[in-house]
Amino acid sequence: MAATVVRYLRSVGSLPSAAAEPGAEPVEALPRPDLRAVGEHERAPVSPAEFRAVLGNFASGVTIITSPPGEGEEGPAGFACQSFASLSLDPPLVTFMVARTSTTWPRIARTGVFCVNILGAEQGDLCRAFAVSGADKFAGVAHTPAPATGSPQLDAVPAWIDCRIHAVHTGGDHLIVVGKVEAMGAAGEGEPLLFHKGRFGRFAD
Repeated sequence: MAATVVRYLRSVGSLPSAAAEPGAEPVEALPRPDLRAVGEHERAPVSPAEFRAVLGNFASGVTIITSPPGEGEEGPAGFACQSFASLSLDPPLVTFMVARTSTTWPRIARTGVFCVNILGAEQGDLCRAFAVSGADKFAGVAHTPAPATGSPQLDAVPAWIDCRIHAVHTGGDHLIVVGKVEAMGAAGEGEPLLFHKGRFGRFAD
């Protein structure tokens, strides 16, 4: 597992050799074009439109994944993420999925840390702001450094989870990122922001 994340992070130039586990064997870098390629044998016998329509029936929460500025970068990185879940209680692990074509993920990978900001029912506009590629996503967004990693902890979110990257696995046209929880907190109030069939929603009484 450790070799997998080291291999990926080195492939994007994001992990110095000193960051490898003590005694770990050197691993060969995996070129990004090969990493992003999807073989014909991986393609399902369904169309992308049908896949999205059917899977859209599964309602999920919405998060914003953030990380602090990397070396030589002026500001933090972040993106809206629907595919987040808890993974393990002991040790405490969480996971999120990100497209291999994401331009934000390499920035997060270079820092080796991230914070999951779980959004509340009134934060749809905040989610939309972080879903736009190339924009200054943090403009006007209040945040403080998360206690363990310094990743942006967005103000007024119902809950946050501060993590270090534990492993990265390939999954078709996405990457499966596993984070080890270092710190977390929750306000314990308010309803969650839900995403269902391409739209935001909330619980109805």
